[in-house]
Amino acid sequence: MKVVEDRCLETVHAALFDDTTETFSCTRCGKCCEGRGGIVVGPHDLPRLCAYFGLPAEEVLARYTENIGGKPALKCGDDGFCLFFEAGKGCAVHPARPDVCRAWPFFRGNLVDRVSFDMAKEDCPGIRREASHEDFAREGFRYLNDYKLRARDILHEGRALIVDESELPSGARR
Repeated sequence: MKVVEDRCLETVHAALFDDTTETFSCTRCGKCCEGRGGIVVGPHDLPRLCAYFGLPAEEVLARYTENIGGKPALKCGDDGFCLFFEAGKGCAVHPARPDVCRAWPFFRGNLVDRVSFDMAKEDCPGIRREASHEDFAREGFRYLNDYKLRARDILHEGRALIVDESELPSGARR
């Protein structure tokens, strides 16, 4: 059994899969931590954050989230980055980070839409430049499933994690 402790799963996931295409390896640059409203705190995330801070759900939600589109999303600091992002260090709550953070860059848009994938590839230094959309989508969909990050509840979870295999490019499906 392979065990990973105190490391970002995104940086070691390739080592966990012998047949991976290795389309992504996180560089912890923080580009994915910039921007307001994208980090939805879903039903699996809230208990993790509560345990991490030792606070009740109501207090975690009040201190660290704002309502965006009817869902709690992590607040941003004055610099436009996630409240928990620390320049030069990365995520201050890394062990408790939300599923959407655990899933980046394997978001629905990047998996199902070549244009979104190409844009993400331009912005994210962790996405291998030679990666094809089909290989990326195949690896990403498997990653979401293997780590139980795929969401199904549009009312309470981030849309970025709701993806069906039938939406993937034909070359990415099993």
